[in-house]
Formats: sequence, C-alpha cells, structure tokens
Amino acid sequence: MTSKNKKRVILPTRPEPPTVEQILEDVRSACLSDPVFTSFVEGSEEFVSPLRGEVSMPDVDSQYQQSREYVDLNRRLQKERGELSTQCEQLKKAGKQLDLSISEIKDTNFQN
Repeated sequence: MTSKNKKRVILPTRPEPPTVEQILEDVRSACLSDPVFTSFVEGSEEFVSPLRGEVSMPDVDSQYQQSREYVDLNRRLQKERGELSTQCEQLKKAGKQLDLSISEIKDTNFQN
C-alpha cells in the first residue's frame, strides 16, 4: 500500500485548556488523600498548602536571583572549561617534549 492510497485520518479538535480558576478549583476541591496532590504537599511547599486553602507561589525575587546566579555560574564554568582545555593541551605538549628530552638523554648516556 503506497502513501497515496492511505486515507488521512481527521483528528477531533482539542478541547480548550482549563483556566487558572478551574485549575485552582480542582486543587482546592481535591481530597487530601488524592495521590496526584499529596506528592506535591509532601515533597514541596511551593505548590499546594496542606489545608488546600490557597496555592502558594515561590518568592519571585529569590527565584530571579537564583536564576541569575545560575546563569553567572554557568558562564564562569564555560570560561573555566575553555581555560582547562587549553591548559590540558599545553600539558600534553610539555609531556611529549619531556619524553623527547628523556629519550635524548638516555641516548647520549648509552653512547658514552
């Protein structure tokens, strides 16, 4: 069967995503034993409070500062990585030069 003979399947349209209000209502009305929400409550205080009264959001300023520190650290690590790569190449060249010097010294000692 060739691709020309295949019929195109028409997929149903997707439903609209829920609004923030609908999501919050679902979270508030969920049972405390609901496994979907209990992992968030136990694992992190950032998502759902144990009372289900409100959804607490992490401090935006601290998250922004944390993100900036991460980006700065990432840039620094990239720079250090480049420098380490250069130093590694220099060490390899020095090692080869040292091996050559050692073999030259051995050759001159054995000739005498």
